[in-house]
Amino acid sequence: QVQLVESGGGLVQPGGSLRLSCAASGSIFSIAAMGWYRQPPGNQRELVATITTGSTTTYADSVKGRFTISRDSAKNTAYLQMDSLKPEDTAVYYCYLRAIAASNRLSNYWGQGTQVTVSS
Repeated sequence: QVQLVESGGGLVQPGGSLRLSCAASGSIFSIAAMGWYRQPPGNQRELVATITTGSTTTYADSVKGRFTISRDSAKNTAYLQMDSLKPEDTAVYYCYLRAIAASNRLSNYWGQGTQVTVSS
């Protein structure tokens, strides 16, 4: 079993910052990528940012220059530093892991989600 534990969500004013963390644990043999998706109210889940084992990063256009994804490989933990937050960043943020685990196949795994609300 693979577990993803997210933390760091909450309420912040426009222009503020938050840092999300996602720790992966369980029978993980190899990680290909970690990242974050989000689902705004009434909308579909969308990509925020991903980082591969080789540290290649991908960002949604809407967060480029404001969000930074990083990873601590030794801890199997990914971080999302979110600066200059806007009300439109309000969403449930889901941690994403692409890895080979007990199934011995490359699979996608999801965290339970953490709420980020940007409001004055």
